[in-house]
Amino acid sequence: MKLAPHAPLIIDVAGSTLRADDRRRLAHPQVGGVIHFARNWQDRAQMQALNAEIKAIRPDLLICVDHEGGRVQRFRTDGFTRLPSMRTLGTLWMDDPMRAVQAATAAGFVLASELRAVGVDFSFAPVLDLDHGESSVIGDRSFHRDPRVAALLAKGVMHGLLQAGMANCGKHFPGHGFVKADSHVAIPVDRRSLKAILADDARPFEWLTGTLAAVMPAHVIYPKVDARPAGFSSKWLQDILRGRLGFDGAIFSDDLSMEAGRYIDGRLLSYTDAALAALDAGCDLAMLCNQSVGDGAPLDELLDGFSAAASAGRWQPDAAGEARRRALLPQVPAVAWDALLASAAYRRAIAQLPA
Repeated sequence: MKLAPHAPLIIDVAGSTLRADDRRRLAHPQVGGVIHFARNWQDRAQMQALNAEIKAIRPDLLICVDHEGGRVQRFRTDGFTRLPSMRTLGTLWMDDPMRAVQAATAAGFVLASELRAVGVDFSFAPVLDLDHGESSVIGDRSFHRDPRVAALLAKGVMHGLLQAGMANCGKHFPGHGFVKADSHVAIPVDRRSLKAILADDARPFEWLTGTLAAVMPAHVIYPKVDARPAGFSSKWLQDILRGRLGFDGAIFSDDLSMEAGRYIDGRLLSYTDAALAALDAGCDLAMLCNQSVGDGAPLDELLDGFSAAASAGRWQPDAAGEARRRALLPQVPAVAWDALLASAAYRRAIAQLPA
């Protein structure tokens, strides 16, 4: 099967099995992956079958999920472990730092090994946002207020992911935790200076730049740096993240269907133009979520618009971006569920999770 030369779009599917429209969209040459949600889950056997069907369409498709632990965990039944929130690990740090790092590594290993056992390649974790006590959308998804604690515990989670053969994604660069507004339904604005942000919220990204496989920028505007949200800002993505901090992994846009996901320079863009703007700013992958439900017209609008933009020369394939996408695919075989449950490493990790 001929593989796509560059596939920067991440989309979703409507349900627990593939419809004809889902198959058609996943076969689109610019689609590089799929993101699952709770609606796509019934049980382990169903999820494994769904993912096998996706891989049969194109083996290089990256199967993703937002599965962090705590309140952001898409699969919770049929044997999946209820993972602790990241704040739980941060609280444990205050009593026993080394026990907290051990628990963080265990959480990453359990998270990744269970997902991989049902055919999921990649999770958007860990959260590197700091807990300033203001953000409604971050809250207990954050490890800690102290960037040093957040970075060390995140590194533990990333180590656990790696042990199970899964890459990682630090989010939301350069930090979403300082602003109160939820970017799903509003456009957050962080009015701090670049110096203040780099000295605080962006520090985990700086310290982990050589370990992070991927980064997801925040749908937040930092007007003292750029009038555009970070995910659409070449200043943030190319000048600061890649240039100043030296990050060379994959950059995902956050969900382009979010309220803050298509407002650029004071106007609302189409999904196609938002995806093009994100890629032009420095993202390698542009993600549109929860638009396959119903007739999926927004997804078809994106795919048709993207094909037209490519034909018109508004978008050029990027070999480096495609290489970064492919680098996120697992490089070692997954351990089957029954073998995983029988393994000493998995039982030890389960025992190391905080009660």
